[in-house]
Amino acid sequence: MVDSQYYLPNDIGISALDCREAFRLLSPQEKMYAHYLSRAAWYGGLVVLLQTSPESANIFVLLQRIFRKQTPDQLEQVAKAAGVSSEDYQAFLVYAAGVYANMGNYKSFGDTKFIPNLPKDKLEALVRASQAFQENPTEMEALWGSSSCLIYSLEDRQKQLGLGDKGITTYFSGNCCLEDAELAQRFLDSRKLSAYNTRLFKRENGGKPCYEVRLASAVQKDCAVDGEAGSSCGSFTFEDKEFIVKRGDYSPLMEKVCHYLQEAQAYAANDNQKKMLEEYRRSFEFGSIEAHKEGSRFWIKDKGPIVESYIGFIESYRDPFGSRGEFEGFVAVVNKAMSERFARLVSSAEVLLPELPWPQQFEKDTFLKPDFTSLDVLTFAGSGIPAGINIPNYDDIRQSEGFKNVSLGNVLAVAYATQKEKLTFLEEKDKDLFIKWKGPSFEVQVGLHELLGHGSGKLFVQDDRGKFNFDQSNVVNPETGEKVSSWYRGSETWDSKFSTIASSYEECRAECVGLYLCLNKQVLSIFGHEAQEAEDVVYINWLSMVRAGLLGLEFYTPESKSWRQAHMQARFVILRVLLEAGEGLVGLEEVEGQDGKPDARITLDRSKISTVGKDAIHRFLCKLQVFKSTADVEGGRALYEGYSTVSDTGAHNFLRLRETVLLRKEARKMFVQANTRISGNKLEFGDRHMNQTGGENVELVEYESSAAGLIRSFTERFQDDAEQLEAVLLDLNKTDACYWC
Repeated sequence: MVDSQYYLPNDIGISALDCREAFRLLSPQEKMYAHYLSRAAWYGGLVVLLQTSPESANIFVLLQRIFRKQTPDQLEQVAKAAGVSSEDYQAFLVYAAGVYANMGNYKSFGDTKFIPNLPKDKLEALVRASQAFQENPTEMEALWGSSSCLIYSLEDRQKQLGLGDKGITTYFSGNCCLEDAELAQRFLDSRKLSAYNTRLFKRENGGKPCYEVRLASAVQKDCAVDGEAGSSCGSFTFEDKEFIVKRGDYSPLMEKVCHYLQEAQAYAANDNQKKMLEEYRRSFEFGSIEAHKEGSRFWIKDKGPIVESYIGFIESYRDPFGSRGEFEGFVAVVNKAMSERFARLVSSAEVLLPELPWPQQFEKDTFLKPDFTSLDVLTFAGSGIPAGINIPNYDDIRQSEGFKNVSLGNVLAVAYATQKEKLTFLEEKDKDLFIKWKGPSFEVQVGLHELLGHGSGKLFVQDDRGKFNFDQSNVVNPETGEKVSSWYRGSETWDSKFSTIASSYEECRAECVGLYLCLNKQVLSIFGHEAQEAEDVVYINWLSMVRAGLLGLEFYTPESKSWRQAHMQARFVILRVLLEAGEGLVGLEEVEGQDGKPDARITLDRSKISTVGKDAIHRFLCKLQVFKSTADVEGGRALYEGYSTVSDTGAHNFLRLRETVLLRKEARKMFVQANTRISGNKLEFGDRHMNQTGGENVELVEYESSAAGLIRSFTERFQDDAEQLEAVLLDLNKTDACYWC
């Protein structure tokens, strides 16, 4: 038997993201804008296949070819005739849905590989019996041959994403290790180049290592970019090593993104949106992060749009080094009622920020009031869908120009709904309360996490001209009582300095801010919670966090002593901090379940949250911020990696508890997203106020909440140019195949 963490169960939760009402209320112009932005996002999202594993793109094409010819219902008859049981066929559908939902064959949340939960010979029989194989046996044979071994392989290195011998990554060629990543980061810093839209390929040149830094762009040749001094591209010698910087990674896909962004521009609501899309297009055309930053500046200025979106190489969670961004694009519609609550939270931010446990000098000089809206997702292309987002991730913009926060309401509505019988590791008396208040408490936590977590705190910087953004002669480190002695210099950023721990450390800081400030009665009142109800929300928020810390053990790999998911590592760290606080605040014991198998119980003394709990988070949060502000990588690593350690010694045997967590884990839900399509006569932009029935109309196409529904959404998503697109993906994958050996 294969360990259950490496396949998706047949009864996995699959929910449709409902955005029907939000979409219905859009004007014809807004629907067109949303449609073309969605197209840009979906085509860009295919980049993730090439960022995940050597085989992901081929698997995607294999599935697309099968399901374009036959729907899941039609294929089921073929499966039966080929001797595939209904249970095995369902396992195949779940696997296919998983590849689509994660944009590859590694879980977006946890970075673990998943394989089909049916025998290889059964899957092969099904593939060979399919209409796609019958019509084109040579190509399908080649596709199956190039994919089948890797689809099922669970060799140690292939079990999870990682760098070098710790796992699989396609952000780096297979011969790269941590030292190569560190060298490349120093080189990029020296050239003032961001790593966000790059990959690194290492090869031999005359017996010496040569590094190719490849920028994602539609344009493949070297050329000047308007507004940028000199070219980013060329050959360079750095630390006696050869570096070549070139454009053109994912070129055909970037061309598609640029095309649809240009189409969307015609339906933009204002000049900020037009300029934003122009800069994004320039970024994807030439591989310019500076252009993407400029687009982000216009995006921040676009206050309160009805259709909200963001697109690009955004989150660095899945780069094992923590600097390269995975492609992501979302399009969503504002939920006005919920957004009013978040607006009140924004208005209270300047009162709430001084409540945080670090000295005033460690906070931004002025709080740049962001947009904070609740959105119903229409499109979220990438490897997974979060519950909330704080962007842009560029430190220099977030620190001095602003940011936006979004909470994804229709994701929250379905992602955290829990059945009582599936609720693990809690006492019976807590379960009903947990189910009642999990959603509302998480809404509060997401709001605080995004706005006052990621949106708080200052980075101490000395720029290239030697100018400081703080008074280095007077600012005192509260942890040492001495003057601050370290800071960021020049082009150094939070991600480039703290690299492998940056994402998780920052998520931990934001989670702690949420726990700390949810104790504030004003915050609870903003979200409509008073008296006993407010106390219950606080209790369940803290209980959710300590339970999540235990659940986080699923995302730890003992063999490599590494964490595979930034948020879950963060929550485990918080569990450790609260256990360490003592005084009976948190209890964690191993017990025997009703089924006779190992189990565990988490308890939280609600009477001690506002005293023992608050004090523990106060102390820890201050340390996290001070190390971050002062660029103290050594101190920050020692603290964070200390609490991240999973061992079998001490008061709790976390390695044994991990086995219990794996035994009782519930698979993460997958989401089915709608498509949009244009029907009717061509609507000229000047006629956009005309009645919809008299011209071009954008329809919302919805699908059922099932594996089959999720599969259909993807086969219909790329109907117009399916064969050309599949050929492009196979070609891009083949071109780089030599680098993964």
